[in-house]
Amino acid sequence: MAFLLDHLPPQFHLVIATRADPSLPLARLRARGELVEVRVADLRFTADEAAAYLSGVMGLDLTAEDVEALEGRTEGWIAALQLAALSLQGREDVAGFIAGFAGDDRYIVDYLVEEVLQRQPESVRSFLLQTSVLGRLSGGLCDAVTGQNGGKAMLEALDRANLFLVPLDDRRQWYRYHHLFADVLRARLLNEQPERVRDLHLRASVWCERNGARSEAIEHALDGGDFERAAALVELAIPALRRARQEATLRRWLEALPDELFRSRPVLTIGYVGSLMSRGELEGVEERLEDAERWLDTAEQVPGSAGGMVVEDPAGYRALPSSIAMYRAGRALMLGDVCGTMTHARRALDLAAADDHLARGAPAALLGLAYWTGGHLDTARQWYADAMSSLATAGYHSDVLGGSLVLADIAIAQGRLREAMSTYERGLQRAEQAEPPLRGAADMHVGISQLLCERDDLDGALRHLLTSRELGEHAGLPQNRYRWRVAMARIRAAEGDLPAAVGLLDEAERLYVGDFSPEVRPVAASRARLWIVQGRWAEALAWARERGLTVDDELGYLHEFEHVTLARALVARYAADRADSSLTEATQLLERLLLAADQGGRIGSVIDVLVVKSLAQQLQGDLPAALASLRRALTLAEPEDYVRTFVDEGPPMAALLRAVGKQGNSGSFIRRLLAAFGPARGSAPVHRDLIDPLSARELDVLRLLGTDLDGPGIARELVVSLNTVRTHTKNIYAKLGVTNRRSAVRRGDELDLTPRRPAVHQR
Repeated sequence: MAFLLDHLPPQFHLVIATRADPSLPLARLRARGELVEVRVADLRFTADEAAAYLSGVMGLDLTAEDVEALEGRTEGWIAALQLAALSLQGREDVAGFIAGFAGDDRYIVDYLVEEVLQRQPESVRSFLLQTSVLGRLSGGLCDAVTGQNGGKAMLEALDRANLFLVPLDDRRQWYRYHHLFADVLRARLLNEQPERVRDLHLRASVWCERNGARSEAIEHALDGGDFERAAALVELAIPALRRARQEATLRRWLEALPDELFRSRPVLTIGYVGSLMSRGELEGVEERLEDAERWLDTAEQVPGSAGGMVVEDPAGYRALPSSIAMYRAGRALMLGDVCGTMTHARRALDLAAADDHLARGAPAALLGLAYWTGGHLDTARQWYADAMSSLATAGYHSDVLGGSLVLADIAIAQGRLREAMSTYERGLQRAEQAEPPLRGAADMHVGISQLLCERDDLDGALRHLLTSRELGEHAGLPQNRYRWRVAMARIRAAEGDLPAAVGLLDEAERLYVGDFSPEVRPVAASRARLWIVQGRWAEALAWARERGLTVDDELGYLHEFEHVTLARALVARYAADRADSSLTEATQLLERLLLAADQGGRIGSVIDVLVVKSLAQQLQGDLPAALASLRRALTLAEPEDYVRTFVDEGPPMAALLRAVGKQGNSGSFIRRLLAAFGPARGSAPVHRDLIDPLSARELDVLRLLGTDLDGPGIARELVVSLNTVRTHTKNIYAKLGVTNRRSAVRRGDELDLTPRRPAVHQR
């Protein structure tokens, strides 16, 4: 055949179909450009092809999420998709089957055993079973696990034979088995040689530790049941995991260890405390701190093991007193004990070594957060900035990036929006330039989006949010999931789609994670403000009652945003039913809030209060006072590019701005604000011979109802929740007088209903 290839006439083509690479000079043919290869990656089904096959050929009615999960699990292997489809036929719980679909499915097992395993020589079969415990394979690792030589040559032979081996690099040094094939191999190993599994994992753990793969060494130690070894490795890994913000991985490992191991390992115990508190969990924290603290009096110097104590990380042991005080400070902050936070944080600083930048940075950050909670923003910013400097010196760059959120939030509270924007932009640059890239880039995009939205750059704000989503919600800090929805809600509200905005805030509230930061702008309060815009001021007042808010409360920064929201609800109530007491109560509350915010240097709150105060004075008929309040708000807002804060107030604010403009104050800024009012983006209904016209967002949904997208797909396309799509769909049916999707589309075509603007999500 090789001779034939060397002497083929130019018009002759030879096609070979084979499971394994033939013994021909492929490299030479490839170099000459005389070889066309159609390999596994080319043959695998894409998601679209898998969907077409499963629905069109196999007759299954699956959702897009089900198809995506099945395609990912089978890795596009067509035979596996067919076998999965056979297993699915006649099942009621389709989603449950797909979620658990693995190599224990009888069709998959039968196919792979009959078509693959039984056809292999015993040496190959033994190699496959023994190495099935590995998540990734190299020649040296396989040799260590099997106790034989020749692992590299065996992997190369399996690769040439296309035996469900996936290369992980271009140099063919690391491989993995196809997921389903690995499942079958592990099941066979457990069935035929269960006594060998533990030893195979421990061999792999030893090799991985010696070769610098500590994470895999820990995984194999846990899988092999050697918890002492795993505990030792985890303790040594804690600093690196913290530095990379891999708390979820650390938590999973710690929870896999028996509880009795922690009683003699104080450094490991402190690691567990940190993993608990990173998730906002306090149960059992003080008890574990006491467990670790009791070892401080039992040994004057740090041994590997003394009096029953086990220490793998001597540096961690030396930092134990400061760490215990620091975590007590964090616990106090989460419990709302600001004084306790400061006491423990200062003790942690006193106990920390001068050159231990981590031990000094963490309590300094907690002091900053405590001052922020109390509304002392300048002091908070100074402490927190110093803390980030210490953490940067210690190499905790992910924590420094996460700290950008706090510094920006403080700047925003101080009314320094430009400074906040610079903080986010520096953070984004730091995230993108780091090697490997840091995870917090998604959070930086969300922060930039919020500030662009305030400037009324809604297109730019949306672009940054979509970029954040493309980076993946789990690529950033935990806050990103709820912050993203809060930011998108502000955009939707600015576009006039208030139901979508409320739905996004509902989701944000469920996803809220504070990460030690004070909850100074509760999501529920933001939702109450949207209710007020919708005319649902009674619900906003009911929320305030549930929160225990009254106009006579002692004021504090922690509830300042909520109290301003209460004042807004009272003003709205007066506007609706002219209840004199409501406006009087609101005005008195606003006066007290303004004084407190002024004294605390919280210019962001000052502007917020002045805006509401001017509207209240307008309702009272005191136009000079209303204009005076508004002029001061404009003076503070103009240098920092505040726009939506004024525009979101609607026609009453536009009237006040025109009155201020006539007096010759801040002419260009006034003109910019008035221009931003314009026609409400997306809020005006489009009239097409309907008694109750469809809104622009309902038209977007109607257009997508005419596509193949299902409900979740439409929600993703419009970047709203599924409940919001259902609400819009219900409204569309009612307005068009139809009862189903097809009729709605047909009725829309008859009325020539087309959206005024395209859906925002661009693929």
